[in-house]
Amino acid sequence: MKKKFGWSLHGDGRHIAPGEVVTPHERMAWPITIGIGAQHVVAMFGATFLVPLLTGFDPSTTLFFTGFGTILFMLITSGRLPSYLGSSFALIAPIGAVTGYIAGGGSPLDPDKAALAQGGVIAVGATLALVGLVVHFAGAHWIDRLMPPIVTGAIVSLIGFNLAPAAWNNVKQAPITALTTVITVLLVTVLFKGIIGRLSILIGVIAGYIMAVIRGEVDFAGIADASWLGAPAFRAPAFDLSLLGLFVPVVLVLIAENVGHVKSVSAMTGENLDDVTGRALFADGISTMFAGAGGGSGTTTYAENIGVMAATRVYSTAAYVVAAVIALGLSMLPKFGQLIATIPPGVLGGAATVLYGMIGMLGVRIWVQNRVDFSDPVNLNTAAVAMVLAIANYTLHWGDMVFEGIALGSFAAIIIYHTMRAISRWRGTSMEAASPASAPAGAELEPGALRRDFSVEK
Repeated sequence: MKKKFGWSLHGDGRHIAPGEVVTPHERMAWPITIGIGAQHVVAMFGATFLVPLLTGFDPSTTLFFTGFGTILFMLITSGRLPSYLGSSFALIAPIGAVTGYIAGGGSPLDPDKAALAQGGVIAVGATLALVGLVVHFAGAHWIDRLMPPIVTGAIVSLIGFNLAPAAWNNVKQAPITALTTVITVLLVTVLFKGIIGRLSILIGVIAGYIMAVIRGEVDFAGIADASWLGAPAFRAPAFDLSLLGLFVPVVLVLIAENVGHVKSVSAMTGENLDDVTGRALFADGISTMFAGAGGGSGTTTYAENIGVMAATRVYSTAAYVVAAVIALGLSMLPKFGQLIATIPPGVLGGAATVLYGMIGMLGVRIWVQNRVDFSDPVNLNTAAVAMVLAIANYTLHWGDMVFEGIALGSFAAIIIYHTMRAISRWRGTSMEAASPASAPAGAELEPGALRRDFSVEK
């Protein structure tokens, strides 16, 4: 029987005790539910809006599809997995590669190129949905085999670091504003606990925006021209198979994010949710397809909202439905969308500096949490090659298709790891001792290790 908390129409509920856990299937009184839902909107807001601002996509349209996608996610997962589907940062690089858009660069987004980028987003969603179906019927164990922690960490990390030049392009347009944004984010993170500390990105953007207004870097003309009510601007997609090489590798990141989200919620609630993994992947894939079809960027589960759940200990999925409805409502306010669009390059650059770095370090955290052994040459070379390919943005033209740093780095991580691991097992070298360069500081090498590592004899 489901428990009810707080006020109810029938008056038979009870109030939530401090620190009491509300599980995903439990329902609270509407005033409390609405309050928690509003917190989720605020938590996802900063990161979700940065994606359209950095890619040139319409903020209101993007917000609309995050709300729509979240409701779809709740329906497909039967309300068992609390999650808000915000804008995916993994798609910024391939979208930018297709459109050539530079945030704050002065040139408007080319609608024809944007439509082609949407086609790539749809391809990502379709692939993710297909993976979700496979996982639902075959289980998720094959994902762990295909992408062990060394591979998953490398892929997540290389996406963040590949985006670093884009952050710098914005920062150098208004260094003082960017620095204000970064410093605010860092200070809020360490000065405040709970929900305020978790909103450091949003508060940093607000502080940077105020600095930009003071310095005359904000143009408010578009707000006055916008109406108060109106539907978001939808745009039809276009397709070019030669561009798929830029987008499909992003699926690997979305898989890692969704699987990680399921495991995180399972750990917090104590409920085994492995059986809903396939549904989560499928739902995110379908949501991403809808977003691409209408002019929004792809979606993904959001760690920011996990932070709200951790702070409130409320996991009720009803709060996410409320958050989605609020997001849909805000997307119908054109003046609000134009206000967001006035955020200048300096603020974007400062926030992106932190966020892109966070994405990169999330990959490193995957290595640390899973105790990846970098004294193992297979692990070391897997990460080394993949990271350089992405950071330097290597490019490969194969017929009509183009593969850039993220795609090459992602494929390299998978291929190098499994190829080297198979050969090392065949040759019996998988347990070979570390060389002095890869051994931990202060560690003693096994006698004869130097001779084995550097001898030309086989």
